[in-house]
Amino acid sequence: MKQKSSDPGAQVKQTISIKAVLLSLGILLANIVINGLIFVFFRDSTLNPLLTAVLAVLWGVLGVYLIYYTLTWAVEQYPDHIRRKVLPYIFIGPAVIILGWLLVLPALRTLYLSFFNASSEKFVGLSNYAAIFSDHLMATALRNNLLWVFIGTLACVCFGLLIAILADRSSYEKIAKSIIFMPMAISFVAAGVIWKFVYYYQPGDEQIGLLNAIVTYFGGEPQAWTSMLQPWNNFFLIIILIWMQTGFAMVIFSAAIKGVPDDILEAARVDGAGEVKIFFGIMIPFISATILTVTTTIIVFTLKIFDVVMVMTGGQYDTEVVATQFYRQFFMYRNFGYGSTLAIVLLIAVLPVILINLRQFRKQGGF
Repeated sequence: MKQKSSDPGAQVKQTISIKAVLLSLGILLANIVINGLIFVFFRDSTLNPLLTAVLAVLWGVLGVYLIYYTLTWAVEQYPDHIRRKVLPYIFIGPAVIILGWLLVLPALRTLYLSFFNASSEKFVGLSNYAAIFSDHLMATALRNNLLWVFIGTLACVCFGLLIAILADRSSYEKIAKSIIFMPMAISFVAAGVIWKFVYYYQPGDEQIGLLNAIVTYFGGEPQAWTSMLQPWNNFFLIIILIWMQTGFAMVIFSAAIKGVPDDILEAARVDGAGEVKIFFGIMIPFISATILTVTTTIIVFTLKIFDVVMVMTGGQYDTEVVATQFYRQFFMYRNFGYGSTLAIVLLIAVLPVILINLRQFRKQGGF
């Protein structure tokens, strides 16, 4: 026959745990109900739009604070051994839920749609995936994406590293870096608009496009740089990416170069090593992890490139990339199956690069 436990501490500990669980569930439910009611109020509100915007911002800031505060207080009612395990999930939980709702579920939904026909009514298996590699437009888009990846990434990394080295030895370092980094403050759409005027072409002698104005000034013939000169028009578009991302690469490389120990550089100079040998023999190996990180980050940008191509050419004149083809198929032609397949192909292309980046961050102690 079992004897009842006579340890009052165990009973108190069990009682506290039950109370803590009920309290935390109650607080969680209260947060959901209160914030849900506030959302319904704003959705159906007839208040002045400006006042609604101000109140919504206040609700967003205070609401997040209260959610974290109340849930943290509830977890603190648990025993120490449970609190240490649960508390981290309070801070990462909302982010995980949002990422799951906005990224994981749409990705799974897109994967599901990729196995159906244009109207998402008939299951077609892998037919959409097979069609991608037999489509002439997709072959052009894949070729262009490879050009963006190899030429754009290589140029950004090389120019960024070169400028970082040169600017580090210049007395005008801050001014030079500020000017080169400035395009990073511009969106890809705005950059496309700016460069559309740079490449602008019109028949006749009078040219308002900057590049054609320079060409005609020196006696040359104006050109339709982004339409007539195929396949060179893709390179003119890639220049926009280089103009924007070189500043990003330069800043990261400059910070990494400043982290190279001065005593190693001085020792190499004392031993008679030239600057070129120091650069390739000491600096490059020392910042190799940073070079890999910057390279993979820019590769992701180039694989997803959309804005510049859409603004400059709309994907015409053999400048299509995978993202513009996805946009056309899904939103313009309403071919949901094929468009979803393109999105999945783009995701598959980006994932390995992201995994390499995450592994590199882990090696550097980022997480």
